[in-house]
Amino acid sequence: MLNTLRRIVQEVNAARDLPAALDIIVQRVREAMGTEVCSVYLLDPDTSRYVLMATEGLNKSAVGLVTLASNEGLIGYVGTREEPVNLEDAAVHPKFRYFAETGEERFASFLGVPIIHHRRVMGVLVVQQKARRQFDEGEESFLVTMSAQLAGVIAHAEATGAIRGLGWGGEVVQDTRFDGVPGAPGVAIGQAVVILPPADLNAVPDKPAVDIDAELALFRTALESVRRDMQTLSSKLASQLRPEELALFDVYLMMLDDAALGNEVVAIIRTGQWAQGALREVISDHVGRFELMDDPYLRERATDVKDLGRRILAYLQEAGRQDRVYPEQTILVSEEITPVMLGEVPKEKLVGLVSVLGSGSSHVAILARAMGVPTVMGAVDLPYTRVDGLELIVDGNHGEVYSNPSQELRRHYLELVREERELVQGLEKLREVPCITTDGHRMPLWVNTGLLADVARSLDRGAEGVGLYRTEVPFMIQDRFPSEKEQQATYREQLEAFHPLPVTMRSLDIGGDKALTYFPIKEDNPFLGWRGIRVTLDHPEIFLVQTRAMLKASHGLNNLRIMLPMISSIFEVEDALHLIHRAYSEVLDEGVDVPMPPVGVMIEVPAAVYQARELVQMVDFLSVGTNDLTQYLLAVDRNNPRVADLYHSLHPAVLQALVKVAHACRDAGKPMSVCGEMAGDPAAAVLLMAMGCDVLSMNATNLPKVKWLLRQISLEDAKALLDEVLLLDNPHLVQSTLHLALKNMGLGKVLSQR
Repeated sequence: MLNTLRRIVQEVNAARDLPAALDIIVQRVREAMGTEVCSVYLLDPDTSRYVLMATEGLNKSAVGLVTLASNEGLIGYVGTREEPVNLEDAAVHPKFRYFAETGEERFASFLGVPIIHHRRVMGVLVVQQKARRQFDEGEESFLVTMSAQLAGVIAHAEATGAIRGLGWGGEVVQDTRFDGVPGAPGVAIGQAVVILPPADLNAVPDKPAVDIDAELALFRTALESVRRDMQTLSSKLASQLRPEELALFDVYLMMLDDAALGNEVVAIIRTGQWAQGALREVISDHVGRFELMDDPYLRERATDVKDLGRRILAYLQEAGRQDRVYPEQTILVSEEITPVMLGEVPKEKLVGLVSVLGSGSSHVAILARAMGVPTVMGAVDLPYTRVDGLELIVDGNHGEVYSNPSQELRRHYLELVREERELVQGLEKLREVPCITTDGHRMPLWVNTGLLADVARSLDRGAEGVGLYRTEVPFMIQDRFPSEKEQQATYREQLEAFHPLPVTMRSLDIGGDKALTYFPIKEDNPFLGWRGIRVTLDHPEIFLVQTRAMLKASHGLNNLRIMLPMISSIFEVEDALHLIHRAYSEVLDEGVDVPMPPVGVMIEVPAAVYQARELVQMVDFLSVGTNDLTQYLLAVDRNNPRVADLYHSLHPAVLQALVKVAHACRDAGKPMSVCGEMAGDPAAAVLLMAMGCDVLSMNATNLPKVKWLLRQISLEDAKALLDEVLLLDNPHLVQSTLHLALKNMGLGKVLSQR
């Protein structure tokens, strides 16, 4: 049965359009079930009527002509119930509706199952027979399974038609929307340019090398060609980005170094594998490790490695390069957009980006924000191979892409572009002023950093410190653990760049979800696995070296703060503090005179929320990572567009957890900060301030908007808003209530719509 299902789905996937796909479905399902009739009815969202779109066994002339209201007949009954209807004699059912055009009075038994995609009833799949009998459980299960498999296929075929401006009934449609996740804020209107990968590594077969030396020479030539490409693209981007922001290309060049990827490929070639097969093995191995990682910022490196592998393969295959002409308003579209692709488009022509895969934490999203290019990531339902040359609207604020825009929609977005431009120009004036509410409450605004590229951008926007520095980055770009001196140099750069402002360094956050190439960990469930503080406590030699490097880096600056990730119990903090004090003593014994820095705990898992009172007594501060906390409280992967609607940081459970942590900090007289995305949402920042949060740390891009809003409101009004929303039981109601109240105060211009 599974093989039958697989064959049908594959055949339907290969269909040229929706009508062809539906014809294949009714033919193959009828054959597989041995029934006399199989039909598909689709629900027209514009008319709310079911239309007979394909049949095998009824009169073909009825296709497209027979329609039923959404609650009419057995078809409407199946759709309304959203579950199978299995009848021995359909004609006696009170919902039965006879259509002479179909000739279905000859068929007694009826089995109908709904076709549902993302909670939307798309249609009904029906089988019928002349003989009176009830279809058995196996037959019903097969049809239900087939319907579930086909829902996505039909949705894709429907989207493919819609992208060209045609509904499945052949009618003209406009303003077709595809949902993704926000990558970089802003709106863009332009012409799509689809970039396909230059080569397919997965298609490379194993093949013995006839001449190993020749294969080695071929590979080294290809490697050098890609190195030159990287350097050329880096030079092209230099006019748009600060030098620090170009550091990412140095990471790429390190990967291409003979001591990194190059060396591994050479070793496999020497065993007798041809260059292309050796490259495939090495790239696949690295990609597999990165894709297992939980941290989206680091997991996106799989895309970078894949892109490099494809480019090397393109040279190995002598694929060469095609000269492409880019339109004046280019929107770059690809299955996986990489930072390198950005450099291939002239800077004055690139207005927007759309990536089918990836998240808002990917490297390309980070660079897009730095360049001010509106971006949508994770547009999984977009049939991207069909949009080349079409006009698109990219809404990076809400993660939406529109094709076939109407004049009305285009005017609406042009007005948004104008308003955004005026807003940004106005907010630039706030850089030097402090964030103080109308009734005198001071609210420090810090930034989250990872790349050195973030430093200048953060200071430009008036950041008062760093609430989260991800120390994993120097570990990710090497093929071994960095030495104490190497780490010290990296940390010193960050501390000096922000001095005298405080810099909060998170201790190494790796594990089953962030396996290093030289420290592989394989787990069935990396989200709940060996990660963060659990790894570094099990390997004190790693933790001690890193802590000593941080302490030495702070010599003479004294602006270091240390933060412990993924804490879930008291004993983890006790063990970590013991190691920190040991490292501190060792540094003093070496003659480096530094004060003991403040140490804090990240509140990221529910267990830490319920132990907040005990934890805060042990350390100097608590910092809430709202991204992971929301993810773990709601059991929702925040980077999965399929469940994006369930991930909501204003969920009542999240708000109650934050209040609990705030109370614990206030009672202990210790500071509480928030370093998740929630802190960068101006409306949510109002609630966090009202809870008693002492520091908000966010992406530098959002800092001016948060500062503007908090400077326009009083702490008293913020507390009143918090009291009101804490009584609500729905995250969407919380958001709409909050936004409405702020808009009524005249503060709506910096609010997102989600």
